[in-house]
Amino acid sequence: MPSTRDIRRRIKSVKNTAQITKAMQMVASSKMRRAQLAALAGRPYAKLMNTMLADVSGGAKDFTHPLMEKRGDKKRCVILVSTDKGLCGALNSNLTREALKYDKDTTVFVCAGKKGAQFVARNKRNLAAEFTYKDTPLFAEARAVSKFVQELFTKGEVDSVEVLYTNFVSTLVQKPETQAILPVGELRGVQAGVGGAETSVALEKSDIEFQFEPGADAVLSALLPHYLNFQIYQVLLEAKASEQSSRMVAMKNATDNAKQLIKDLTLEYNKLRQANITKELLEITTAQMALG
Repeated sequence: MPSTRDIRRRIKSVKNTAQITKAMQMVASSKMRRAQLAALAGRPYAKLMNTMLADVSGGAKDFTHPLMEKRGDKKRCVILVSTDKGLCGALNSNLTREALKYDKDTTVFVCAGKKGAQFVARNKRNLAAEFTYKDTPLFAEARAVSKFVQELFTKGEVDSVEVLYTNFVSTLVQKPETQAILPVGELRGVQAGVGGAETSVALEKSDIEFQFEPGADAVLSALLPHYLNFQIYQVLLEAKASEQSSRMVAMKNATDNAKQLIKDLTLEYNKLRQANITKELLEITTAQMALG
């Protein structure tokens, strides 16, 4: 049976842990809010780009582009968007469980986040490149990932590109989802899933008629790469919001569990101390009765 000193030491240790998890919960809450606002801020731009691309593609019926070439699905590239750090619940576990479903011999992974790269290396999968992104993802970071996978696709090293990420539905719900981005078939735009919105929406053509210079084909050729860049950028924003939300919930649960453990240990400590006091009183009373 542990002594009162051991229990006091354990209570102190758990209290220190609770302070750390509480601080991490507050930091994650602040970062989650910023990530959510960043994703929401990109929606108007995404909607306008979707409308523009729908109008351009409608005026360029015979348009072809290397990014739209369909070559079957023999070799696949998967952009695995994970986190750089742990302590975010089952977020990375759910993501890697989905990644294990891909064929080991025909799949190439491009990882955004250290946890995904560690998973690929641990399972001896084919890792083509590893990228990092900040707590507030930058468009330049998304453009670097997009440019790399576009080069893989245009060079014929892969036949299709998908992105596997965690969709932010709500503070308590984050779901791993897969989005096909190459080849570009029917143009579809990714919308931030923050607040439970759909992760993809078909492009809707507006009633306004546009005139393009030097022409719809030239405009679409310039917009397609940027369109893919922004798709991945939205995914990074959404993944970061999911990460901070999952970490906040995990740290809150850890803090609550630590507080409950402190209560249980305190109760055990009081019981043990009371038992020791009672034992000492009995010994004193027994000694007095023996002395007579």
